[in-house]
Amino acid sequence: MHLQIDLLRHGESELSHTLRGSLDDALTAQGWQQMLSSIDQSQTVSLPRPQQWDVVFSSPLQRCRIFAEHIVKERDIPLILDQSLQEMHFGDWEGQSIQGLYEQFPETLADFWQKPTQTILPKAESMQQFHLRVSTAMMNIQQQMQSQGWQSALVVTHGGVIKLLKCMVLQQPLDDVLKMTAELGQLSSFSWDTVTQTLALQELT
Repeated sequence: MHLQIDLLRHGESELSHTLRGSLDDALTAQGWQQMLSSIDQSQTVSLPRPQQWDVVFSSPLQRCRIFAEHIVKERDIPLILDQSLQEMHFGDWEGQSIQGLYEQFPETLADFWQKPTQTILPKAESMQQFHLRVSTAMMNIQQQMQSQGWQSALVVTHGGVIKLLKCMVLQQPLDDVLKMTAELGQLSSFSWDTVTQTLALQELT
């Protein structure tokens, strides 16, 4: 048995171009449109039609949650908020512009981009902690879907979560997580094999 799990990254938000992490900034008008466009485009590719999603899981941060609320209201399906789907917490660097961090801490930021498992930012979540949190969230989603008989879910979440899942699915080292792609407002499709307990990335066609 396979479960369809489609992950939608939030669109542009007010604090884009910063390490916003756990900060609760709002979508811009462009960010909302980016997400709408991805949903509309999903009707022309090999993904379930949006109205076929049985449930929506979402990060509680408003750049994800408010769009998720729009989807469930439009389609009359359940919404489940899960803090484990939030972005990685960047500690003291939250809300700081990436350009500013490059100017102030070039070596630390370069180390983080290249070897995030070996570089913990000040008061931040480690990559290992983030990996455990997201892995647990996906297991919980799979268990809830099976217990409720849901076949297809939309997960509205963050770039770091999606990149981490892609890294895991492609069996790449965790240090390669930031090399994965997850554009603003982009939809990524995964299939969960409930027999082997494995997640697979599906190509859009």
